[in-house]
Amino acid sequence: MDAGAVEDGRAGHAAEGREVGNNHRRENGTVDGGGRSHALVVVATLITALTYQLGTNIPGGYWQDDAADRSHEAGDPIMRDKNLRRYWLFMAASWAGFGSSMLLTLGLLTGVPSRSRAVQWPFLVSYSSLVLTFITSQSGTSLATDVLIWAAVMAVVSVGIKYRRLDRLRFFFCAPAP
Repeated sequence: MDAGAVEDGRAGHAAEGREVGNNHRRENGTVDGGGRSHALVVVATLITALTYQLGTNIPGGYWQDDAADRSHEAGDPIMRDKNLRRYWLFMAASWAGFGSSMLLTLGLLTGVPSRSRAVQWPFLVSYSSLVLTFITSQSGTSLATDVLIWAAVMAVVSVGIKYRRLDRLRFFFCAPAP
């Protein structure tokens, strides 16, 4: 270490911290790039809230009274009685989205890096499950179309997670430079 560095206070600041994954930890304990994790916690919390609401407020509502022929009781979901397959697909997607978004939130709050698979896969499942619950709540489409749209969304989000940055996707948008 040179004497000039000690005199003007540069000593010890060249290596101000140490590398932590893809982020840089400072001496005061903060991590550069932490804003991404905070944003993901907000997204995961919103997905948790949305899937919870979807699970408790099923599209079509609930029967208000008991049927005379005992085909339904008050409080039963109308969707379950009118279209059983759509109901179970909706509920499975809602449960998967709720569980994976809670797993995502827990991982982010305990310090799992946002680029790890333990964060990326729960995000993929929770986001695509939210899309699937929305699509299945629309009664005008077939279930095969719903699942096809969901698979396409999963593929697009998977590519987005893999490449992470738009400059790596430029080969989709423009011809390669000569």
